[in-house]
Order: sequence, then structure tokens, then C-alpha cells
Amino acid sequence: MNIKDRVVKIIAEQAVLEPSDVTMESTLEDLGIDSLGLVESIFAIEEEFDISVPFNANEPEKSDFDISSVSSIIAGIEQLVKEQS
Repeated sequence: MNIKDRVVKIIAEQAVLEPSDVTMESTLEDLGIDSLGLVESIFAIEEEFDISVPFNANEPEKSDFDISSVSSIIAGIEQLVKEQS
């Protein structure tokens, strides 16, 4: 399973949806994921990929990590995984 599929699976689980319901254009808000769900998603992603996501749940607008859409989250994770390897 590639990074994209793994991230989509985590987001789908948080949103209680099927992975097929998650599109690249979806925002977390579209999927019904609130701020707590976002934090849980970030933790799950960090565990899944053994990375640290530069995201501050208290000040999301000040984070370097773009959570504006599913595709931006995937791009960010791919970059972090690449930097770590």
C-alpha cells in the first residue's frame, strides 16, 4: 500500500467513511472531521509512517503543514517521509 492509500485509509477511518468516499479535493471539514478528529488523524499518520508532523493543534494556521485538502496532506506526508529516509 502506497503513502496515498495509507493516508486516505487513516482519514476515512477518522471520518467513518469508506476510503472510496475520500477524494483528493476533499477538505477535512467536507468529510466531517473536527479539530479533535484532525489531531487523532495526525497522531495516526505519525504512528503509521514513524514521522513527526510539524502541526500545532492549538494554532493550526501557524503550522507549516498544509491541511487544506486531502491531496495537500498527502503531499506533506510524502515530503516528510522522503526527508526522513
